[in-house]
Amino acid sequence: MTPRAGDTRSRRAFRRATRSLVGGVDSPVRAFGSVGGTPLFFAEGRGAYLTDLDGRRFLDLVGSWGATILGHAPPAVVRAVRAAAGRGLSYGAPTPSEHEFAERILRVVPGADRLRFVNSGTEAVMSAVRAARGFTGRPKVIKFAGGYHGHSDGLLARAGSGLATAAVADSAGVPPSVVADTLIAEYNDLDSVAGLLEANRDQVAAVLIEPVAGNMNVVPPAPGFLEGVARRCRDAGALLIADEVITGFRLRRGAFITGLGIRPDLLTFGKIIGGGLPVGAYAGRQAVMETVAPMGPVYQAGTLAGNPVVMAAGAATLDALTPPVYRQLEARSSEVVARWRRVARAEGIAEVHFTRLGSMLGIFFGPAPPRRYAEALAVDRARYARFFSAMLAHGVYLPPSPLETAFLSTAIRSREIARLEAAARAGFAAAGGES
Repeated sequence: MTPRAGDTRSRRAFRRATRSLVGGVDSPVRAFGSVGGTPLFFAEGRGAYLTDLDGRRFLDLVGSWGATILGHAPPAVVRAVRAAAGRGLSYGAPTPSEHEFAERILRVVPGADRLRFVNSGTEAVMSAVRAARGFTGRPKVIKFAGGYHGHSDGLLARAGSGLATAAVADSAGVPPSVVADTLIAEYNDLDSVAGLLEANRDQVAAVLIEPVAGNMNVVPPAPGFLEGVARRCRDAGALLIADEVITGFRLRRGAFITGLGIRPDLLTFGKIIGGGLPVGAYAGRQAVMETVAPMGPVYQAGTLAGNPVVMAAGAATLDALTPPVYRQLEARSSEVVARWRRVARAEGIAEVHFTRLGSMLGIFFGPAPPRRYAEALAVDRARYARFFSAMLAHGVYLPPSPLETAFLSTAIRSREIARLEAAARAGFAAAGGES
């Protein structure tokens, strides 16, 4: 391959990748379609940094989309993975590591009695929805506009106009009949939930919710909103499914929603519990979970589920996630946001907002911080793209989409926080005023 002027190894790798991989990537957001330019290809991750094919180091605020809470290649996790791999990569049979790890998760998730490991967050949510339908005998599921729960057919849907309007698919290849039983409520709007439950009385198996919305920027729940959703589920005889694939073990040790005193019927986990390796899990009340085969009629299976190497990585990660570590993450994340606010004010930029819960950080260029999906869509994409490009040029790797969450890891310390502040000066200067 003959190098072009100004070529980089990432550009050359991307051109080559487009000849074998669909779009040159294995997940659409990685293609940089929202921010422009060519995606970076990375050769190594260590601590808070990623190194691309050209040897350039980037301070990483993507963190494998939240999975690498301890930073890249934490030594204790790497040692655990090597030890487990040395004993065998996969057995397709039970190992003690599965139930031992499950016990550790259930101990810190009040109200969850049983758990099943799968291989991804998509699988976890898909399986939890199936279990809810099997347990209740009801067909319909309520989700929230802007809530992403993986790419299973029935959940790739957005709202129509009005509470009673059937959802329409967000993806080609999903027939209308598949999403006909998916109903769309508005996040942070209890009336929309109540209206759907009333209009579909005795038909709703479950309400599926991200306790903190993480795929329309970071949108925290309004005070009382999650409690209200749980109450309405109980009144309607519908199950509550908390999708904690992002928030589980990210904001606290265990599930975010149970820290509020809410006990969902089902919860889903992923990302952090795999220590950076592919994983998912769904858990819940014993009566609900025992509808799943081999105990009950709801079928779900997976060849690589409970993989011993993944279990070892997850257990080593949980070992490191102590209460002081979460307090440290909180303090450092708060400091990053405080410094970025000061820089933005110094640059005279009014219409930039930061939404944060723990080490989840949202950057929103627009008139106000979003509370629901329609407001998140009002983001100034062009300004975010300029901000992203300037930060990248100054060695900071942000999510390549204005609707995604940035994540801090424990590897980000005082030196990195100072570097983030310095890069932000260039980022906000480039973003400028309104587009």
